[in-house]
Amino acid sequence: MRSLLGAVQFLTVIPVRGATAPPGASAPWFPLVGVALGAGAGAVVLAIPGPLGAAVALVLLTAATGGLHEDGLADVADAVRAGRTPERIHDILKDSRVGAYGVLAIVFSILVRWQALSLVAAPVPALAAAAALSRATMVGLAWTAPPAGDGLGAAFIATLRLPGIALMLGAAAAALAGPSAIFLIAFNALLVAAARAWFVRRLGGVTGDCLGATAQVSECLSLVVLACELST
Repeated sequence: MRSLLGAVQFLTVIPVRGATAPPGASAPWFPLVGVALGAGAGAVVLAIPGPLGAAVALVLLTAATGGLHEDGLADVADAVRAGRTPERIHDILKDSRVGAYGVLAIVFSILVRWQALSLVAAPVPALAAAAALSRATMVGLAWTAPPAGDGLGAAFIATLRLPGIALMLGAAAAALAGPSAIFLIAFNALLVAAARAWFVRRLGGVTGDCLGATAQVSECLSLVVLACELST
């Protein structure tokens, strides 16, 4: 129970009472928290069909997570565009300000997810699968890449427990999307491999922002795949 509460506390803004496990030890529950978040947002799209429902769902989903992954995406976009050395990239990642490339990355992420959600015929399983897989990619990247620095990412990797369970649950959640599951799993596996190679080459490892950015890209990627497969 402590690990489940830890996952909820780490991935959402929902108040959690009592003792919780460290984020890394809570990793096995990440995909299930993603399923709950995605299914809830998908229900909004069912209740309010069309582009408006997709927009409201994204607003609520972002509010529920506190913009955690969007923040990581923005920081990484700024850092990799302006940084020429690992040291400079680390400095930019630590800067709380958001630059032009960070803003553009968030805008593109919102537009892609909004348009994809407007097209899928089954928003509840689509969002549940996409949200679960995006959290699973965080675990997969943390499991396979070394930490860069001593921040949140390093703490997450140091306390990571049972990552294989998280990956299996993420794959199981992908089955909610039906025949598209195999494509979702394949594309997300390629994303983790590519992200690991790129971050290790540019940074020497991954940070918390790298994990969040990968999760955000994963969600966009999954929803695009599902929009192509499940569109009306």
